[in-house]
Amino acid sequence: MSEPTDHDQLFKTVIREFFPDFLTLFFPAQAARFDLSAVTWLTQEVFAAPPDGPKHVLDLVAQLRRATGDPVLALIHVEVESADSVTDIEGRLPDYYFHLRRTQRKPVLPVVLFLKVGLDGIGVRTITDDWEDEPVLTLRYRYIGLPGLSGAEYLRGNNWLGVALSALMRVPRGQRVALGVEAMDRIADAPLTDGKKSLLGDCVETYIDLPGDDLERFRGMIEANATGRVPAVNKTRVQLAEERGVEKGIEKGERRARRAMVLELLEARFGPVPTEIVERIETLDIDALRATLLKVGTAESLAAFRTAVGL
Repeated sequence: MSEPTDHDQLFKTVIREFFPDFLTLFFPAQAARFDLSAVTWLTQEVFAAPPDGPKHVLDLVAQLRRATGDPVLALIHVEVESADSVTDIEGRLPDYYFHLRRTQRKPVLPVVLFLKVGLDGIGVRTITDDWEDEPVLTLRYRYIGLPGLSGAEYLRGNNWLGVALSALMRVPRGQRVALGVEAMDRIADAPLTDGKKSLLGDCVETYIDLPGDDLERFRGMIEANATGRVPAVNKTRVQLAEERGVEKGIEKGERRARRAMVLELLEARFGPVPTEIVERIETLDIDALRATLLKVGTAESLAAFRTAVGL
């Protein structure tokens, strides 16, 4: 298994930061069973294939306590899959499940989030291991196939993660640019911190599936909404944005939002952020802040993060 791309890491950081929203959005019955204010993440859980096979880093493994106060812990294992089919992940998932079950000795709920495979949108799939024609082993897992869900439905909901992910869902032909712009507008006006807004906005801009000309048009519309510079394609929307006093996109504001996002994620993962790290982050430009965010999401510890950024 190859190392995850930066895009994969960004998506996993989004899921980690918005995990309660993720679970309540797609699996409300399961979410109701747990105390989502007390999620513990297993750090870089590694599965090593015996005896000396390749190592695989499991995407996201959340440990939760039941909402009833029952001391029993459970694990939710989320894999983010960007392939065009289910074949690869279904070949690996049983090994991952048994690795977690054996090493952690807790119930495990496997979940796969498909970025490019729609299936039935949200559902359950079964993996079987057969001996000739006889099924010997059966594993069921829950999935979300984003292209199989209605982008318009999630765009208009009150779950802000759902608003961002609507850009990856099913959209009528010719409407994806407009949906992406509306998603960015809604995120900008959401009752969230600047850091969380920037993280969701980065998710939309990175993953929205648009051909070249449409992508340039989308970026132009986003820039117009943010800065007040009016291209012909979207003058009306920009005028409305100006009337609301939107001043989100100047470079200084974007840097401030990205810095806040990096610092929030650092504190969420590792506790209070040392002064020297805060001072270093204050000096970074926009591109360096994006790269630093990815390092926050993948570092195993604060010491590992220090090493990654040269502190």
